[in-house]
Amino acid sequence: MRRYREDVRDRPWRRSGAARYALGRARNAVRPPVHVVEAPRDLRKLRDVEVRMRDGVILRVNVYLPPGEGPFPVLMSAHPYGKDNVPRRTRRGWRFGAQTRITNQSLPYTISSETGWEAPDPVTWTRAGYAVVNADLRGAGTSDGVGTLLDDAEARDVYDLVEWAGAQPWSTGAVGMLGVSYLALSQYKVAGLQPPSLKAICPWEGFTDAYRDFMRQGGLEEDGFATVWTTMTKRGARLSVDIGRERHRHPLRDAWWEAMTPDLGAITVPMLVCGSFSDGELHSTGSFRAFERVSSEHRHLYTHRAPKWWAFYSDAAIAAQRAFFDRHLKGADARPLPPVRLEVRERGDRVAEVRAEHEWPLARTQWRPLHLGPGGTLVEGRPARGTGSASITARGAGLAFDLPLADDLELTGPMSAQLWVSVEGAPHAAPETAADAAADAAVFVTVEKRTGGRWVPFEGSYGYGRDRVALGMQRVAARELDAAASQPGRPVHTFARLQPIAPGEIVPVDVALTASSTLFRRGDVLRLIVTAREPYPRNPFSGHLPAHHASPRRGRVRVHWSAEHPSHLLVPVVPRLPA
Repeated sequence: MRRYREDVRDRPWRRSGAARYALGRARNAVRPPVHVVEAPRDLRKLRDVEVRMRDGVILRVNVYLPPGEGPFPVLMSAHPYGKDNVPRRTRRGWRFGAQTRITNQSLPYTISSETGWEAPDPVTWTRAGYAVVNADLRGAGTSDGVGTLLDDAEARDVYDLVEWAGAQPWSTGAVGMLGVSYLALSQYKVAGLQPPSLKAICPWEGFTDAYRDFMRQGGLEEDGFATVWTTMTKRGARLSVDIGRERHRHPLRDAWWEAMTPDLGAITVPMLVCGSFSDGELHSTGSFRAFERVSSEHRHLYTHRAPKWWAFYSDAAIAAQRAFFDRHLKGADARPLPPVRLEVRERGDRVAEVRAEHEWPLARTQWRPLHLGPGGTLVEGRPARGTGSASITARGAGLAFDLPLADDLELTGPMSAQLWVSVEGAPHAAPETAADAAADAAVFVTVEKRTGGRWVPFEGSYGYGRDRVALGMQRVAARELDAAASQPGRPVHTFARLQPIAPGEIVPVDVALTASSTLFRRGDVLRLIVTAREPYPRNPFSGHLPAHHASPRRGRVRVHWSAEHPSHLLVPVVPRLPA
Protein backbone atom coordinates (compact mmCIF):
# COMPACT_ATOMS: atom_id res chain seq x y z
CA MET A 1 0.00 0.00 0.00
CA ARG A 2 1.10 3.54 -0.65
CA ARG A 3 2.23 5.31 2.51
CA TYR A 4 2.01 9.10 2.68
CA ARG A 5 4.58 11.16 4.49
CA GLU A 6 3.84 12.61 7.90
CA ASP A 7 1.79 15.67 7.20
CA VAL A 8 1.16 19.24 8.21
CA ARG A 9 2.32 20.25 11.68
CA ASP A 10 0.74 22.95 13.83
CA ARG A 11 1.37 24.52 17.23
CA PRO A 12 -2.05 25.91 18.11
CA TRP A 13 -0.67 27.51 21.27
CA ARG A 14 1.22 29.89 18.98
CA ARG A 15 -1.24 32.33 17.46
CA SER A 16 -1.02 36.01 16.64
CA GLY A 17 -2.33 38.63 19.05
CA ALA A 18 -1.14 36.91 22.25
CA ALA A 19 0.76 39.91 23.64
CA ARG A 20 -2.11 42.32 23.10
CA TYR A 21 -4.54 39.87 24.70
CA ALA A 22 -2.24 39.36 27.70
CA LEU A 23 -2.02 43.11 28.30
CA GLY A 24 -5.81 43.43 28.15
CA ARG A 25 -6.30 40.53 30.53
CA ALA A 26 -3.82 41.97 33.03
CA ARG A 27 -5.61 45.32 32.85
CA ASN A 28 -8.98 43.63 33.47
CA ALA A 29 -7.59 41.77 36.49
CA VAL A 30 -6.37 45.01 38.07
CA ARG A 31 -9.49 46.98 37.20
CA PRO A 32 -12.39 44.69 36.16
CA PRO A 33 -14.68 46.41 33.64
CA VAL A 34 -17.69 46.11 35.93
CA HIS A 35 -19.77 49.25 36.40
CA VAL A 36 -21.39 49.34 39.83
CA VAL A 37 -24.40 51.53 40.56
CA GLU A 38 -25.13 52.32 44.18
CA ALA A 39 -28.39 50.67 45.22
CA PRO A 40 -31.13 53.23 45.96
CA ARG A 41 -31.58 54.08 49.62
CA ASP A 42 -35.25 53.16 49.51
CA LEU A 43 -34.47 49.55 48.51
CA ARG A 44 -36.11 47.47 51.23
CA LYS A 45 -33.67 44.91 52.61
CA LEU A 46 -34.20 42.37 55.38
CA ARG A 47 -30.75 41.17 56.36
CA ASP A 48 -29.76 37.86 57.98
CA VAL A 49 -33.31 36.57 58.22
CA GLU A 50 -33.22 33.22 60.01
CA VAL A 51 -34.78 30.15 58.41
CA ARG A 52 -35.00 26.92 60.41
CA MET A 53 -34.34 23.69 58.54
CA ARG A 54 -36.20 20.44 59.25
CA ASP A 55 -33.31 19.27 61.49
CA GLY A 56 -33.24 22.53 63.48
CA VAL A 57 -30.15 24.10 61.86
CA ILE A 58 -30.51 27.82 61.10
CA LEU A 59 -29.73 29.18 57.62
CA ARG A 60 -29.70 32.91 56.96
CA VAL A 61 -30.91 34.83 53.94
CA ASN A 62 -31.12 38.40 52.70
CA VAL A 63 -34.51 39.47 51.40
CA TYR A 64 -35.12 42.41 49.06
CA LEU A 65 -38.68 43.66 48.61
CA PRO A 66 -40.26 45.89 45.94
CA PRO A 67 -42.13 49.06 46.90
CA GLY A 68 -45.71 48.58 48.01
CA GLU A 69 -47.58 46.20 50.25
CA GLY A 70 -47.32 43.08 48.14
CA PRO A 71 -47.51 40.18 48.17
CA PHE A 72 -44.86 39.46 45.52
CA PRO A 73 -43.61 36.46 43.56
CA VAL A 74 -40.16 35.39 44.76
CA LEU A 75 -36.83 34.81 43.00
CA MET A 76 -34.35 32.82 45.05
CA SER A 77 -30.69 31.86 44.74
CA ALA A 78 -28.76 29.57 47.10
CA HIS A 79 -25.00 29.03 47.11
CA PRO A 80 -21.83 28.61 49.23
CA TYR A 81 -20.19 31.90 48.12
CA GLY A 82 -21.60 34.21 50.81
CA LYS A 83 -24.76 36.24 50.28
CA ASP A 84 -22.92 39.33 51.52
CA ASN A 85 -20.13 38.93 48.96
CA VAL A 86 -21.09 42.09 47.05
CA PRO A 87 -19.00 44.95 45.62
CA ARG A 88 -17.48 47.19 48.29
CA ARG A 89 -16.82 50.89 47.82
CA THR A 90 -13.30 52.02 48.74
CA ARG A 91 -11.38 55.24 48.30
CA ARG A 92 -9.99 53.86 45.04
CA GLY A 93 -13.31 52.72 43.69
CA TRP A 94 -15.26 49.48 43.91
CA ARG A 95 -13.63 46.38 45.31
CA PHE A 96 -14.64 42.95 43.97
CA GLY A 97 -14.20 39.40 45.17
CA ALA A 98 -11.35 37.18 43.96
CA GLN A 99 -13.66 35.41 41.49
CA THR A 100 -14.05 38.58 39.45
CA ARG A 101 -10.30 38.96 39.09
CA ILE A 102 -9.32 35.33 38.48
CA THR A 103 -11.79 35.03 35.63
CA ASN A 104 -11.47 37.45 32.73
CA GLN A 105 -14.27 40.02 32.49
CA SER A 106 -13.82 40.66 28.77
CA LEU A 107 -16.82 42.95 28.22
CA PRO A 108 -18.16 45.62 30.59
CA TYR A 109 -21.45 45.07 32.38
CA THR A 110 -23.47 46.92 35.01
CA ILE A 111 -24.77 45.68 38.36
CA SER A 112 -26.00 47.30 41.55
CA SER A 113 -24.00 47.40 44.77
CA GLU A 114 -26.28 44.71 46.29
CA THR A 115 -25.57 42.10 43.60
CA GLY A 116 -23.87 38.95 44.85
CA TRP A 117 -21.44 36.90 42.78
CA GLU A 118 -23.35 35.33 39.85
CA ALA A 119 -26.66 36.24 41.51
CA PRO A 120 -29.65 38.15 40.13
CA ASP A 121 -29.45 41.91 40.70
CA PRO A 122 -31.94 42.79 43.47
CA VAL A 123 -32.46 46.30 42.10
CA THR A 124 -33.37 45.02 38.64
CA TRP A 125 -35.80 42.42 39.94
CA THR A 126 -37.49 44.40 42.71
CA ARG A 127 -38.22 47.09 40.13
CA ALA A 128 -39.86 44.33 38.08
CA GLY A 129 -42.12 43.45 41.03
CA TYR A 130 -40.27 40.46 42.49
CA ALA A 131 -39.05 39.77 45.99
CA VAL A 132 -35.45 38.54 45.86
CA VAL A 133 -34.00 36.04 48.33
CA ASN A 134 -30.23 35.41 48.43
CA ALA A 135 -29.45 32.46 50.71
CA ASP A 136 -26.30 31.17 52.36
CA LEU A 137 -26.25 27.40 52.14
CA ARG A 138 -25.55 25.32 55.25
CA GLY A 139 -22.07 26.05 56.56
CA ALA A 140 -21.55 29.04 54.26
CA GLY A 141 -21.50 32.74 55.01
CA THR A 142 -23.64 33.51 58.05
CA SER A 143 -25.55 30.19 58.06
CA ASP A 144 -25.02 27.62 60.80
CA GLY A 145 -24.07 23.98 60.45
CA VAL A 146 -21.68 22.07 58.21
CA GLY A 147 -22.56 21.63 54.55
CA THR A 148 -21.85 19.14 51.78
CA LEU A 149 -21.78 20.41 48.23
CA LEU A 150 -24.06 18.99 45.52
CA ASP A 151 -25.60 16.28 47.70
CA ASP A 152 -29.17 15.32 48.61
CA ALA A 153 -28.99 16.97 52.05
CA GLU A 154 -28.23 20.29 50.38
CA ALA A 155 -31.25 19.81 48.11
CA ARG A 156 -33.46 19.21 51.15
CA ASP A 157 -32.20 22.47 52.65
CA VAL A 158 -33.07 24.35 49.48
CA TYR A 159 -36.51 22.65 49.52
CA ASP A 160 -37.07 24.05 53.02
CA LEU A 161 -35.90 27.50 51.90
CA VAL A 162 -38.31 27.46 48.97
CA GLU A 163 -41.25 26.44 51.14
CA TRP A 164 -40.34 29.05 53.74
CA ALA A 165 -40.28 31.77 51.06
CA GLY A 166 -43.61 30.59 49.70
CA ALA A 167 -45.22 30.92 53.14
CA GLN A 168 -44.07 34.45 53.99
CA PRO A 169 -46.67 37.27 54.24
CA TRP A 170 -44.82 39.26 51.55
CA SER A 171 -44.94 36.25 49.15
CA THR A 172 -47.62 35.17 46.70
CA GLY A 173 -46.53 31.58 47.26
CA ALA A 174 -44.95 31.37 43.79
CA VAL A 175 -41.18 30.88 43.98
CA GLY A 176 -38.68 30.72 41.14
CA MET A 177 -34.93 30.16 41.16
CA LEU A 178 -32.34 32.08 39.14
CA GLY A 179 -28.56 32.29 39.02
CA VAL A 180 -25.30 31.37 37.31
CA SER A 181 -22.92 28.44 37.92
CA TYR A 182 -23.40 27.05 41.45
CA LEU A 183 -26.54 29.17 41.70
CA ALA A 184 -27.73 27.07 38.74
CA LEU A 185 -26.43 23.76 40.13
CA SER A 186 -28.40 24.20 43.34
CA GLN A 187 -31.62 24.29 41.31
CA TYR A 188 -31.50 20.86 39.65
CA LYS A 189 -31.76 18.54 42.65
CA VAL A 190 -34.34 20.59 44.52
CA ALA A 191 -36.49 20.86 41.40
CA GLY A 192 -36.41 17.07 41.21
CA LEU A 193 -37.85 16.96 44.74
CA GLN A 194 -40.81 19.04 43.48
CA PRO A 195 -41.48 21.42 46.40
CA PRO A 196 -45.05 22.73 45.98
CA SER A 197 -44.05 26.40 46.04
CA LEU A 198 -41.38 26.06 43.33
CA LYS A 199 -43.10 27.11 40.11
CA ALA A 200 -40.19 27.69 37.71
CA ILE A 201 -36.39 27.50 37.50
CA CYS A 202 -33.77 29.29 35.42
CA PRO A 203 -30.38 27.57 35.74
CA TRP A 204 -28.17 30.00 33.79
CA GLU A 205 -25.21 27.81 32.82
CA GLY A 206 -24.72 24.90 35.19
CA PHE A 207 -23.11 21.49 34.67
CA THR A 208 -25.19 18.40 35.42
CA ASP A 209 -22.44 15.79 35.76
CA ALA A 210 -19.44 16.88 37.83
CA TYR A 211 -17.27 14.09 36.42
CA ARG A 212 -18.04 14.34 32.70
CA ASP A 213 -18.60 18.08 32.42
CA PHE A 214 -15.97 19.50 34.71
CA MET A 215 -13.55 17.62 36.95
CA ARG A 216 -12.74 14.66 34.66
CA GLN A 217 -13.73 15.78 31.18
CA GLY A 218 -12.77 13.01 28.79
CA GLY A 219 -11.41 11.08 31.78
CA LEU A 220 -8.62 13.66 32.25
CA GLU A 221 -8.20 15.33 35.60
CA GLU A 222 -8.97 19.06 35.61
CA ASP A 223 -6.31 20.45 37.97
CA GLY A 224 -6.69 24.14 37.15
CA PHE A 225 -10.05 25.75 37.90
CA ALA A 226 -11.18 22.68 39.86
CA THR A 227 -8.31 23.26 42.27
CA VAL A 228 -9.01 27.00 42.48
CA TRP A 229 -12.76 26.47 43.00
CA THR A 230 -12.51 23.74 45.64
CA THR A 231 -9.82 25.66 47.54
CA MET A 232 -11.74 28.95 47.55
CA THR A 233 -15.02 27.28 48.45
CA LYS A 234 -13.41 25.37 51.32
CA ARG A 235 -12.00 28.61 52.72
CA GLY A 236 -15.37 30.33 52.61
CA ALA A 237 -17.58 27.53 53.97
CA ARG A 238 -17.56 24.79 56.59
CA LEU A 239 -17.85 21.55 54.62
CA SER A 240 -18.01 17.93 55.75
CA VAL A 241 -16.26 16.66 52.60
CA ASP A 242 -13.21 18.19 50.96
CA ILE A 243 -14.16 17.65 47.31
CA GLY A 244 -10.77 18.90 46.16
CA ARG A 245 -9.06 16.07 48.04
CA GLU A 246 -11.74 13.40 47.73
CA ARG A 247 -11.97 13.61 43.93
CA HIS A 248 -8.44 12.24 43.61
CA ARG A 249 -9.63 9.03 45.27
CA HIS A 250 -12.24 8.49 42.55
CA PRO A 251 -10.51 8.52 39.14
CA LEU A 252 -13.37 6.52 37.60
CA ARG A 253 -17.02 7.53 37.57
CA ASP A 254 -18.24 5.56 40.57
CA ALA A 255 -21.04 5.91 43.12
CA TRP A 256 -19.36 8.95 44.71
CA TRP A 257 -19.74 10.93 41.48
CA GLU A 258 -23.20 9.53 40.80
CA ALA A 259 -24.43 10.84 44.17
CA MET A 260 -23.68 14.39 43.00
CA THR A 261 -25.60 13.94 39.74
CA PRO A 262 -29.20 15.22 39.63
CA ASP A 263 -32.08 13.15 38.28
CA LEU A 264 -33.04 15.48 35.45
CA GLY A 265 -36.04 13.39 34.47
CA ALA A 266 -37.65 14.17 37.84
CA ILE A 267 -37.84 17.89 36.98
CA THR A 268 -41.34 18.86 35.83
CA VAL A 269 -41.56 22.60 36.56
CA PRO A 270 -41.12 25.10 33.71
CA MET A 271 -37.45 25.69 32.96
CA LEU A 272 -35.46 28.30 31.06
CA VAL A 273 -31.87 27.06 30.81
CA CYS A 274 -28.93 28.91 29.34
CA GLY A 275 -26.74 26.69 27.22
CA SER A 276 -23.81 28.81 26.15
CA PHE A 277 -21.29 27.87 23.49
CA SER A 278 -18.62 29.77 25.43
CA ASP A 279 -18.27 27.56 28.52
CA GLY A 280 -17.33 24.21 27.04
CA GLU A 281 -14.82 23.33 29.76
CA LEU A 282 -17.32 23.77 32.57
CA HIS A 283 -21.06 24.25 32.11
CA SER A 284 -22.07 24.03 28.44
CA THR A 285 -22.46 20.27 27.98
CA GLY A 286 -24.45 19.88 31.20
CA SER A 287 -26.78 22.74 30.33
CA PHE A 288 -27.69 21.21 26.99
CA ARG A 289 -28.14 17.85 28.72
CA ALA A 290 -30.59 19.46 31.14
CA PHE A 291 -32.69 20.87 28.31
CA GLU A 292 -32.90 17.49 26.63
CA ARG A 293 -33.63 15.34 29.68
CA VAL A 294 -36.00 17.26 31.94
CA SER A 295 -39.67 16.24 31.90
CA SER A 296 -40.95 19.82 31.91
CA GLU A 297 -43.79 20.57 29.54
CA HIS A 298 -42.55 24.15 29.30
CA ARG A 299 -38.80 24.17 28.69
CA HIS A 300 -36.73 26.74 26.87
CA LEU A 301 -33.08 26.92 25.81
CA TYR A 302 -31.27 30.27 25.50
CA THR A 303 -27.94 30.01 23.67
CA HIS A 304 -25.13 32.51 23.15
CA ARG A 305 -21.36 32.71 22.70
CA ALA A 306 -20.75 35.90 24.62
CA PRO A 307 -18.84 36.41 27.89
CA LYS A 308 -20.75 34.59 30.64
CA TRP A 309 -21.38 37.40 33.11
CA TRP A 310 -21.94 40.09 30.47
CA ALA A 311 -24.57 37.84 28.88
CA PHE A 312 -26.38 37.10 32.17
CA TYR A 313 -26.84 40.79 32.98
CA SER A 314 -27.49 41.90 29.36
CA ASP A 315 -30.77 43.48 28.33
CA ALA A 316 -31.57 40.57 25.99
CA ALA A 317 -31.09 37.93 28.69
CA ILE A 318 -33.03 39.85 31.33
CA ALA A 319 -35.88 40.38 28.85
CA ALA A 320 -36.05 36.60 28.29
CA GLN A 321 -35.84 35.87 32.02
CA ARG A 322 -38.59 38.39 32.78
CA ALA A 323 -40.88 37.04 30.08
CA PHE A 324 -40.36 33.54 31.47
CA PHE A 325 -40.96 34.41 35.13
CA ASP A 326 -43.80 36.85 34.40
CA ARG A 327 -45.63 34.01 32.68
CA HIS A 328 -44.95 31.27 35.24
CA LEU A 329 -44.77 33.19 38.54
CA LYS A 330 -47.14 36.10 37.91
CA GLY A 331 -49.50 34.36 35.49
CA ALA A 332 -49.08 37.32 33.14
CA ASP A 333 -49.74 37.12 29.42
CA ALA A 334 -46.05 37.69 28.67
CA ARG A 335 -44.57 37.13 25.25
CA PRO A 336 -44.00 33.39 24.75
CA LEU A 337 -40.41 32.24 24.44
CA PRO A 338 -39.40 29.91 21.59
CA PRO A 339 -38.27 26.41 22.57
CA VAL A 340 -34.75 27.38 21.47
CA ARG A 341 -33.20 30.81 21.06
CA LEU A 342 -30.23 30.10 18.78
CA GLU A 343 -27.33 32.51 18.35
CA VAL A 344 -25.02 31.81 15.38
CA ARG A 345 -21.60 33.50 15.35
CA GLU A 346 -19.02 34.16 12.64
CA ARG A 347 -16.35 35.08 15.18
CA GLY A 348 -16.08 36.00 18.82
CA ASP A 349 -17.20 39.56 18.29
CA ARG A 350 -19.66 39.05 15.43
CA VAL A 351 -23.14 37.54 15.60
CA ALA A 352 -24.33 36.23 12.24
CA GLU A 353 -27.93 35.51 13.23
CA VAL A 354 -30.29 35.02 16.15
CA ARG A 355 -33.29 32.83 15.35
CA ALA A 356 -35.90 30.60 16.91
CA GLU A 357 -35.67 26.81 16.66
CA HIS A 358 -37.93 24.01 17.86
CA GLU A 359 -35.50 21.47 19.36
CA TRP A 360 -31.90 20.65 20.25
CA PRO A 361 -30.01 19.22 18.48
CA LEU A 362 -31.76 20.50 15.36
CA ALA A 363 -33.85 17.83 13.66
CA ARG A 364 -32.64 18.84 10.19
CA THR A 365 -28.97 18.30 11.09
CA GLN A 366 -27.00 16.46 8.43
CA TRP A 367 -24.14 14.59 10.08
CA ARG A 368 -21.16 14.75 7.74
CA PRO A 369 -17.92 12.78 8.30
CA LEU A 370 -14.69 14.52 7.25
CA HIS A 371 -11.86 12.01 7.01
CA LEU A 372 -8.21 12.64 7.66
CA GLY A 373 -6.37 12.53 4.36
CA PRO A 374 -2.92 12.89 2.85
CA GLY A 375 -1.06 16.18 2.84
CA GLY A 376 -2.92 17.58 5.85
CA THR A 377 -6.33 17.46 4.21
CA LEU A 378 -9.86 16.70 5.37
CA VAL A 379 -11.82 14.82 2.75
CA GLU A 380 -15.51 14.05 2.44
CA GLY A 381 -16.18 10.37 1.93
CA ARG A 382 -14.30 7.40 3.31
CA PRO A 383 -10.75 7.05 1.93
CA ALA A 384 -10.64 4.31 -0.68
CA ARG A 385 -6.93 3.52 -0.59
CA GLY A 386 -3.62 4.58 0.80
CA THR A 387 -2.53 4.77 4.39
CA GLY A 388 -0.96 7.38 6.57
CA SER A 389 0.13 7.95 10.13
CA ALA A 390 1.93 10.57 12.15
CA SER A 391 3.01 10.85 15.75
CA ILE A 392 2.52 13.58 18.34
CA THR A 393 3.91 14.21 21.80
CA ALA A 394 3.02 16.57 24.63
CA ARG A 395 6.25 18.47 24.00
CA GLY A 396 5.97 18.69 20.22
CA ALA A 397 3.72 20.08 17.54
CA GLY A 398 0.31 18.71 16.69
CA LEU A 399 -1.25 17.63 13.40
CA ALA A 400 -3.42 19.87 11.22
CA PHE A 401 -5.95 18.82 8.56
CA ASP A 402 -7.71 21.46 6.45
CA LEU A 403 -10.96 21.64 4.51
CA PRO A 404 -11.28 24.74 2.27
CA LEU A 405 -14.95 25.63 1.84
CA ALA A 406 -16.49 26.27 -1.57
CA ASP A 407 -19.78 27.47 -0.06
CA ASP A 408 -21.13 28.96 3.16
CA LEU A 409 -21.48 26.33 5.88
CA GLU A 410 -23.31 26.44 9.21
CA LEU A 411 -22.22 24.01 11.89
CA THR A 412 -24.70 23.93 14.77
CA GLY A 413 -24.62 21.24 17.42
CA PRO A 414 -22.12 18.95 19.11
CA MET A 415 -19.26 17.36 17.15
CA SER A 416 -17.16 14.28 17.62
CA ALA A 417 -13.98 12.76 16.28
CA GLN A 418 -12.92 9.16 15.94
CA LEU A 419 -9.16 8.72 15.89
CA TRP A 420 -7.38 5.43 15.38
CA VAL A 421 -4.29 5.57 17.55
CA SER A 422 -1.43 3.57 18.93
CA VAL A 423 0.67 4.57 21.93
CA GLU A 424 4.39 4.28 22.44
CA GLY A 425 6.17 5.07 25.68
CA ALA A 426 5.11 6.26 29.09
CA PRO A 427 1.96 5.49 31.08
CA HIS A 428 -0.51 8.15 32.13
CA ALA A 429 0.91 10.88 34.35
CA ALA A 430 -0.89 9.54 37.44
CA PRO A 431 -1.55 5.76 37.26
CA GLU A 432 -4.49 4.71 39.40
CA THR A 433 -4.24 0.94 39.16
CA ALA A 434 -1.63 -1.67 38.39
CA ALA A 435 -3.26 -2.25 35.02
CA ASP A 436 -2.78 1.45 34.26
CA ALA A 437 0.96 0.94 34.09
CA ALA A 438 0.55 -0.13 30.46
CA ALA A 439 0.65 2.44 27.69
CA ASP A 440 -1.82 5.31 27.95
CA ALA A 441 -2.10 8.80 26.55
CA ALA A 442 -4.39 11.76 26.00
CA VAL A 443 -5.58 13.31 22.76
CA PHE A 444 -6.98 16.82 22.32
CA VAL A 445 -9.05 17.65 19.25
CA THR A 446 -9.64 21.25 18.18
CA VAL A 447 -11.77 22.67 15.39
CA GLU A 448 -10.53 26.04 14.21
CA LYS A 449 -11.95 28.54 11.74
CA ARG A 450 -9.51 30.31 9.44
CA THR A 451 -10.31 33.31 7.28
CA GLY A 452 -7.83 34.81 4.85
CA GLY A 453 -5.09 32.58 6.23
CA ARG A 454 -5.60 33.78 9.83
CA TRP A 455 -7.23 31.98 12.73
CA VAL A 456 -10.54 33.30 14.08
CA PRO A 457 -10.91 33.58 17.89
CA PHE A 458 -14.08 32.88 19.89
CA GLU A 459 -15.14 33.34 23.51
CA GLY A 460 -14.29 30.44 25.82
CA SER A 461 -14.62 29.36 29.45
CA TYR A 462 -13.62 31.70 32.30
CA GLY A 463 -13.61 34.69 29.95
CA TYR A 464 -10.90 33.27 27.66
CA GLY A 465 -11.13 35.34 24.49
CA ARG A 466 -8.89 33.19 22.24
CA ASP A 467 -10.87 29.95 22.10
CA ARG A 468 -11.64 27.92 18.96
CA VAL A 469 -14.89 26.74 17.42
CA ALA A 470 -14.90 23.52 19.43
CA LEU A 471 -12.64 21.43 21.65
CA GLY A 472 -12.62 17.85 22.88
CA MET A 473 -10.26 15.71 24.91
CA GLN A 474 -10.05 12.04 25.78
CA ARG A 475 -7.90 9.77 27.88
CA VAL A 476 -7.11 6.82 25.65
CA ALA A 477 -7.39 4.15 28.36
CA ALA A 478 -10.87 5.50 29.29
CA ARG A 479 -12.20 5.09 25.73
CA GLU A 480 -14.91 2.48 26.49
CA LEU A 481 -18.24 3.68 25.09
CA ASP A 482 -21.74 3.42 26.51
CA ALA A 483 -23.33 2.22 23.28
CA ALA A 484 -26.89 2.72 24.52
CA ALA A 485 -26.31 6.36 25.52
CA SER A 486 -24.14 7.42 22.58
CA GLN A 487 -25.68 9.32 19.65
CA PRO A 488 -24.31 10.84 16.42
CA GLY A 489 -21.87 13.56 17.33
CA ARG A 490 -22.13 12.68 21.03
CA PRO A 491 -20.10 9.64 22.12
CA VAL A 492 -20.74 8.84 25.78
CA HIS A 493 -18.00 7.00 27.66
CA THR A 494 -18.64 4.75 30.63
CA PHE A 495 -15.57 5.85 32.63
CA ALA A 496 -16.18 2.63 34.55
CA ARG A 497 -12.85 0.95 33.82
CA LEU A 498 -9.51 1.50 32.09
CA GLN A 499 -8.38 -0.28 28.93
CA PRO A 500 -4.63 0.17 28.53
CA ILE A 501 -3.24 -0.39 25.02
CA ALA A 502 -0.86 -3.22 24.26
CA PRO A 503 2.35 -2.41 22.32
CA GLY A 504 1.60 -2.14 18.60
CA GLU A 505 -2.18 -2.19 19.12
CA ILE A 506 -4.24 0.30 17.09
CA VAL A 507 -7.56 1.24 18.65
CA PRO A 508 -10.39 3.70 17.85
CA VAL A 509 -10.78 6.54 20.33
CA ASP A 510 -13.99 8.56 20.18
CA VAL A 511 -13.69 12.17 21.32
CA ALA A 512 -16.72 14.31 22.21
CA LEU A 513 -16.28 17.96 21.22
CA THR A 514 -18.13 20.91 22.68
CA ALA A 515 -21.26 22.19 20.96
CA SER A 516 -21.17 25.35 18.87
CA SER A 517 -23.15 27.34 16.35
CA THR A 518 -20.72 28.76 13.83
CA LEU A 519 -21.08 30.16 10.33
CA PHE A 520 -18.23 29.56 7.92
CA ARG A 521 -18.16 31.67 4.76
CA ARG A 522 -17.14 30.61 1.29
CA GLY A 523 -13.35 30.64 1.13
CA ASP A 524 -12.92 29.98 4.85
CA VAL A 525 -10.97 26.94 6.02
CA LEU A 526 -12.12 24.45 8.64
CA ARG A 527 -9.02 23.14 10.38
CA LEU A 528 -8.90 20.02 12.56
CA ILE A 529 -5.97 20.01 15.01
CA VAL A 530 -4.87 16.94 16.98
CA THR A 531 -2.44 17.39 19.87
CA ALA A 532 -1.24 15.46 22.89
CA ARG A 533 -1.60 18.49 25.19
CA GLU A 534 -4.04 21.36 25.57
CA PRO A 535 -4.02 23.69 22.55
CA TYR A 536 -3.42 26.81 24.66
CA PRO A 537 -0.29 28.71 25.68
CA ARG A 538 1.01 27.87 29.13
CA ASN A 539 1.56 31.56 29.85
CA PRO A 540 -1.21 32.43 32.36
CA PHE A 541 -2.02 35.78 30.77
CA SER A 542 -2.20 34.69 27.13
CA GLY A 543 -3.34 31.16 28.01
CA HIS A 544 -6.56 29.67 29.34
CA LEU A 545 -6.13 30.59 33.00
CA PRO A 546 -7.40 29.03 35.23
CA ALA A 547 -8.32 25.95 33.14
CA HIS A 548 -5.86 23.07 32.89
CA HIS A 549 -6.20 19.34 32.21
CA ALA A 550 -3.47 16.93 33.24
CA SER A 551 -1.90 14.90 30.43
CA PRO A 552 1.26 12.78 30.10
CA ARG A 553 4.46 14.73 29.57
CA ARG A 554 6.22 11.72 28.04
CA GLY A 555 5.29 9.13 25.46
CA ARG A 556 4.16 9.27 21.86
CA VAL A 557 0.74 8.96 20.24
CA ARG A 558 0.55 7.82 16.63
CA VAL A 559 -2.59 8.76 14.70
CA HIS A 560 -3.50 6.45 11.79
CA TRP A 561 -5.77 7.10 8.80
CA SER A 562 -6.71 4.73 6.01
CA ALA A 563 -9.67 2.71 4.73
CA GLU A 564 -8.97 0.22 7.51
CA HIS A 565 -8.49 2.95 10.11
CA PRO A 566 -10.96 5.68 9.05
CA SER A 567 -10.06 8.51 11.42
CA HIS A 568 -12.55 11.33 10.95
CA LEU A 569 -14.35 14.37 12.33
CA LEU A 570 -18.17 14.24 12.42
CA VAL A 571 -19.70 17.70 11.96
CA PRO A 572 -23.35 18.88 12.29
CA VAL A 573 -24.20 20.61 9.01
CA VAL A 574 -27.42 22.62 9.18
CA PRO A 575 -28.97 23.43 5.80
CA ARG A 576 -30.34 26.93 5.44
CA LEU A 577 -34.11 27.19 5.47
CA PRO A 578 -35.77 28.80 2.45
CA ALA A 579 -36.55 32.47 2.94
